[in-house]
Amino acid sequence: MPAADGGGARARFLAAAAPALFVVLWATGFIGARMTMPHAEPMILLVMRFALAGAVLLLAAAVMRSPWPRRRALVHVAVAGILIQAIYLGGVFAATRLGLEAGVSALIVGVQPLVTAALAGPVLGERVGPVKWAGLALGALGVALVIEQKLEAGLGTPLAVGLCTVSLFAIAIGTLYQKRFAAAEPIVTATIVQYGASALLCLALSFLFETRAVDWTGTLVFGLVWLALVLSCGAVTLLYWLLRHGAAANVASLFFMVPPCAALMGWALFGETMSGSALLGMALAAAGVATVSRAGARSVPAAGPMR
Repeated sequence: MPAADGGGARARFLAAAAPALFVVLWATGFIGARMTMPHAEPMILLVMRFALAGAVLLLAAAVMRSPWPRRRALVHVAVAGILIQAIYLGGVFAATRLGLEAGVSALIVGVQPLVTAALAGPVLGERVGPVKWAGLALGALGVALVIEQKLEAGLGTPLAVGLCTVSLFAIAIGTLYQKRFAAAEPIVTATIVQYGASALLCLALSFLFETRAVDWTGTLVFGLVWLALVLSCGAVTLLYWLLRHGAAANVASLFFMVPPCAALMGWALFGETMSGSALLGMALAAAGVATVSRAGARSVPAAGPMR
């Protein structure tokens, strides 16, 4: 009986710690992009990341004897993976390559709950009420303030902002698609399928638009291993676990904590700074996301089983 109590306490502790751990790990992804971008182009770097992460998960799947997605579900799994992995990460990495700071790119894609709330009506049948629309407007204003300040300072380009915006919509749509069409698939093997599909798309884009030159430095190797193992294997799996055990709005609300965390890391590692207006914009964006998330927590249906 004590052992059972200890196991329950341990499970409760892990459940309580998982959201904070996810926020910190997810924020390091923007730092990893900033760290590796000087040494490799975005698409070829993602190909290597997906290949390494897929190989590790393939070994894990063999050890665990994890079942594979059903034949009819493979297409849905691959589509969700391309949205959440290839397009989302491709846009963030390309924007970083063009000079957009880690904190700013994290802020743009960190307003995912706003987009998710806006799409919840047509996709999930959820009514978007006046409080949510107010939160959407507040969050959009905050993001606009930060972007305007950074562009005026020459830190990034409109193209970089556009690519990050594509990433924002990709992860919002991909998450909803995942929950609706691929929620019941086994986590490990479904993620392998997603990484395989994403790697093929990124490889094709690399041959079309990149030189595929790689500067094999210690920084690149460390960043690549971190991105593949800690982010692609650890943080993504944790995200899917959270989506399985929480409502969509509750999980999405975690993303509004990522930008401050990424901005703090960017300041400590790269000397990135935020002006008064940029800090105000970040605060407005966080307030907008929090408003939408609280308003949606009761109306968004709980997630079903997640991959």
